Amino acid sequence: MNDSPTQGPLAIEVSDFGPIVRAEIDLRPLTVFVGPSNTGKSYLAILIYALHRSFGDSAWRGRPRFPRENRLFWSYPHPKLPRKTIDDLFDWTKQTLMDMGDSSLQGGIAIPASITDVIRSGYAAQGDQLGLEIRRCFGIDQGGPLIRKGNRDSARVLFRAHASNAEHRLTLKAQAAEFEIAAPNGMSMGIDAEEPIQILRRMASELQSGTEGGAETRGLSAWSLINLLAEFALPRLVGPLHFPSHYLPADRTGVMHAHSVVVSAMIGSAPMTGLRPAAGTPMLSGVLADFLQQLIEIDRPPYRRRRSRRDLGTQIEEAILGGSVRVDRSGTIDYPHFTYLPKGWTDSLPLMNASSMVSELAPVVLYLRHLVEPGSVLIIEEPESHLHPAMQVEFTRQLAALVQAGVRVIVTTHSEWVLEELANIVRRSELPSARRKQTPRAEFALRPDHVGAWLFEPKRRPRGSVVREIRLDDSGLYPSEFDEVARALHNDWADLSSWTGGAE
Repeated sequence: MNDSPTQGPLAIEVSDFGPIVRAEIDLRPLTVFVGPSNTGKSYLAILIYALHRSFGDSAWRGRPRFPRENRLFWSYPHPKLPRKTIDDLFDWTKQTLMDMGDSSLQGGIAIPASITDVIRSGYAAQGDQLGLEIRRCFGIDQGGPLIRKGNRDSARVLFRAHASNAEHRLTLKAQAAEFEIAAPNGMSMGIDAEEPIQILRRMASELQSGTEGGAETRGLSAWSLINLLAEFALPRLVGPLHFPSHYLPADRTGVMHAHSVVVSAMIGSAPMTGLRPAAGTPMLSGVLADFLQQLIEIDRPPYRRRRSRRDLGTQIEEAILGGSVRVDRSGTIDYPHFTYLPKGWTDSLPLMNASSMVSELAPVVLYLRHLVEPGSVLIIEEPESHLHPAMQVEFTRQLAALVQAGVRVIVTTHSEWVLEELANIVRRSELPSARRKQTPRAEFALRPDHVGAWLFEPKRRPRGSVVREIRLDDSGLYPSEFDEVARALHNDWADLSSWTGGAE
């Protein structure tokens, strides 16, 4: 995996968020959240998804992340730009984009500090939109439920990209959200892609010619150019959050079996909107609503892949499922019908008649086939659900293969098998190349800096959980509470054995 500015780690600090008292993590190509139930693993995973939805490329290709009027940084009418800012932009575009040849731009271009300040202030003004998207993903109307009990003030989120010294600070209150980008004075954001630079050159030409249309025309041209600069500079400013993100919630088996009934009921109640009490319709969380809608349209444009693209789901079908997952559509209502074709069979099974393991992994396969591609982020809750321990181990290897293919992965888990195999995957990467080739499953290896495991520990004072990184110990394992459970079980067994022996 290449360590480009957008592929490096992303530091996130969270305090008083849901059940989390404090968390400091680095999102890496493969990030694992582990710990007891009700400690905030899903809270943090959903928050990360919401941030990707806010700052990233559209999670669904061809669809905007927000309606145009609500999109980050887009607002109309634009506040009037100071004349000095417009003059700086005019001079910079002329010197950097118009007068310099292509060879001088090979190392990228740097946006001057005065323009960077405008971009930062434009994003900082969108705190309410960030808060709205986070609440949507959690399925709540107000931010109060996101604030840790015992703290009546606010929840706070700070994130920092690998390639930028800027700190993004988000404060979530019961009724509002505040967003701030704190950066060193004179910080500039580079743009090094050829296509954006050519687009900026065309816009710069319009700005130069706009001087003949008066101050208003020149101001509009300046705003258009700054908006483009903001879009093109965003990957460096927010790092991996620029990637599209996909969320696979827990209980995928139940959702796969019930989604047609749920969606049909929601569609059937649509004409009654305004005639029924609002409380009569349950509210879906955004992550579940996104999941349902994506299932309905999973094999439709803009999801359908070109045949030349690599199918990332095939390996899971071959290594674990022993068959293929298919999407058929009814000729009458054009609704997707999911089936499973075991290897060697001629007829498919409806997914609800397949094993729970197949139903649980079917959405993963479908997402990898139709949605996820290198450069995407895939968040999976409890991938071990309904999987035999041997299959949990194999699926962990498949996650490593996804990371090797350029997909960033975040999982929440309660499985010791997942952690133990992950430790083997990391240790395998540290072997000398010649020795590694002689080991079983040599292809599944990830560098230590590409993997992060984070333990959510419950605390009594203050009440909540604290999140800390766990690293490989001297035994070559990730230490977690699983060892304590195993020791307690062994001690119980030993006690029972001694009593049984004594009775005899």
